[in-house]
Amino acid sequence: MNKKVIILIVLLNIFNSIGFAQNNQQKQFTLNDCILIAIENNIDLKKSNLQKKSSIINYKQSKNELLPNLNMNYNIGVNDGRSIDPFTNSYSNQELTFSTLGVNLNTTIFNGFRVLNSIKQNKFNMKASEMELEETKQNLILQVTIGYIQILNSKDLLELSKSRLATTETQLKRLKTHYDEGVGNPVDYTNMQGQYTIDKISIVDAENNLKTAVLDFVTLLNLDSDSEKDFENISGLIESDKYAFSANDVYNDALQNLATFKSKQFRIDAADSGIKVARSNYYPEISVFGQLNTNYSSAAELFNETGSSITETGDFVTIANQDYPVLQNEKQFSGTKISYEDQFDNNLNSVVGISVRVPLFNGFRAKNSVQLQKIELEETVLELESTKLLFKQAIEQAYNNMESAFSRYHILLDQVMAFEESFRVNEVRFNNGVSNIVEYINSKNNMDGAQLNLNKAKYEYVLRVKILEYYRGL
Repeated sequence: MNKKVIILIVLLNIFNSIGFAQNNQQKQFTLNDCILIAIENNIDLKKSNLQKKSSIINYKQSKNELLPNLNMNYNIGVNDGRSIDPFTNSYSNQELTFSTLGVNLNTTIFNGFRVLNSIKQNKFNMKASEMELEETKQNLILQVTIGYIQILNSKDLLELSKSRLATTETQLKRLKTHYDEGVGNPVDYTNMQGQYTIDKISIVDAENNLKTAVLDFVTLLNLDSDSEKDFENISGLIESDKYAFSANDVYNDALQNLATFKSKQFRIDAADSGIKVARSNYYPEISVFGQLNTNYSSAAELFNETGSSITETGDFVTIANQDYPVLQNEKQFSGTKISYEDQFDNNLNSVVGISVRVPLFNGFRAKNSVQLQKIELEETVLELESTKLLFKQAIEQAYNNMESAFSRYHILLDQVMAFEESFRVNEVRFNNGVSNIVEYINSKNNMDGAQLNLNKAKYEYVLRVKILEYYRGL
């Protein structure tokens, strides 16, 4: 074979091996991988992030209220019929084109500190939204951890079911040989067949439970459920030493670290600032304003003297019974239209002033607004106290469950060891024809049940520890 062809085949095999290894690595997820994926994809977390962005915009807008308001208005139109000429302020009965331009400046210099307190209120609301986003993230991490542990538990239960089936299958083959040869009690073989079907059903149930756990988990992560996924085991699932913190320690850490309590405290601060905002309606509002205006009219003209002429006035004087008309020297003018730019420049005017608005009576709106804000403050305080009570109860319950799972796990360790030894002895006796099938199956079921209970206790303890760590804010 050509040497170049050989080299090419070797390289292709290497690349395929690398690609296969990468694919396998991509299919296997660690708990940290799943947490990062959930944070990236979870819809509820995205919604909470949008609420945080909205609160940031509201905070920025409240600070911008300190800036003056500057607005410009411009219009142009045609007026036909009797109207007021904006150039001469006299009535006109002709078609004319008009245009106006105005610039208005207004700034509030005192309004009972409404703007400053609104800034504080929106700042607290912004911080509360940030903490609520963190709370959503913490809850999501806990959900991912619980789902991940559920998958690992389901995987272990499936492996235990397969191990049970393998043990039963070994005995079934041995008994089938005896059955075919007519040796021993034929009932032993049929009973073992029944046990074999029971173990197969256990595998079917375990596989379905694993698929359900994975499906729920990938839905939480917002991933495609079609592709096959594998999940890495957690090292050091259970420690020999008991959990180091008391329920009271966990609760105190929760008060200090959990975003839930921080967000509700910020809501209290925001409600307190809301009372000050409402009280500002009792105070006068003082503002400074300025205006710059000009206008244009198509009827506006500029008249220039072009000469003079002698004209009769219509009056007469009588001299010697003879009437003579009265003459006068009348100047002559010619009109020229004033340009658009010149009129805007010539008609420019400005206004500067101070405005004071004093609230005398507004249907008790200010009073009721203050009372409503006080009620809202009381509600937020009660919400925080209620949350503390619920968390304290939940922590104590989780702690009791953790202690129970820890004790049950170590008791079940001894039980498993005892039943494994019992099964070993019964298997030897059964294989040698000393004991019967009933004793063997009972011994096997005792061992299998103890192993299943031990596995459940192990993951229950891990789950309770993770919940307590969540409450501590880790």
